[in-house]
Amino acid sequence: MQSNIVDLRARLAEKMAGEITLSANPGETIKKWRKSFEVSQIDLANAIGVSPSVISDYESGRRKSPGTTIISKIVEAMLDIDEKAGSHKIRAYESMLSYANSNVILDMHEYRSPVHLTKFARMIGAELVSGSMERSINGYTIIDSINAILQLSSEEFYRLYGWSTERALIFCNVSTGRSPMVALRVSTLKPAAVVLHGLEASRIDPIARKIAEVETFPLMASRMDIDTMISTLKGLKE
Repeated sequence: MQSNIVDLRARLAEKMAGEITLSANPGETIKKWRKSFEVSQIDLANAIGVSPSVISDYESGRRKSPGTTIISKIVEAMLDIDEKAGSHKIRAYESMLSYANSNVILDMHEYRSPVHLTKFARMIGAELVSGSMERSINGYTIIDSINAILQLSSEEFYRLYGWSTERALIFCNVSTGRSPMVALRVSTLKPAAVVLHGLEASRIDPIARKIAEVETFPLMASRMDIDTMISTLKGLKE
């Protein structure tokens, strides 16, 4: 492996193991990372030498939370599987870091455990425009809509999703919401939810609403001050 991949792998392993260990629900966090790496329970079980039911029991909470040794084995197994497949997820982490402080992504975070969308919406004062709130998210990205449209290629647009599409994309600097929703319509990846920032629900373009209905993800509107929103969501990270 190239030295930069070795370094990225080490940093990613530390991040993953830390999130699992510190999580209030380690099994859910293991499941989140496994799905992000697109690794089946069978492949993960084979890699660490246990039966698939052991992985299932950890993820469901039926088995006592694994200790640090088992967590390390699980993390290294997922990274090994990705490395053998070309280190695509590890490289994606590098790409995500390169945009972390850009003028496109204002804030991005992955949760240690899934957060129910109703709780998330309540924290940012979001009003549901269409769809259902009966789901959880693994993270969020706050995006400057204008800079994203002007600066990101279709490939780079995927980096807004971080490690999981099960996240809320919050678009600010929108006038009617049509442009970001059209971009999502033609994108292969779809988010778990979309928040249009700075708009009254009544001002959202009818086409934007229709796209949310067709793509079956909840669409929300929030007028909370963006700095307040970022500060509030940082509190949810703790």
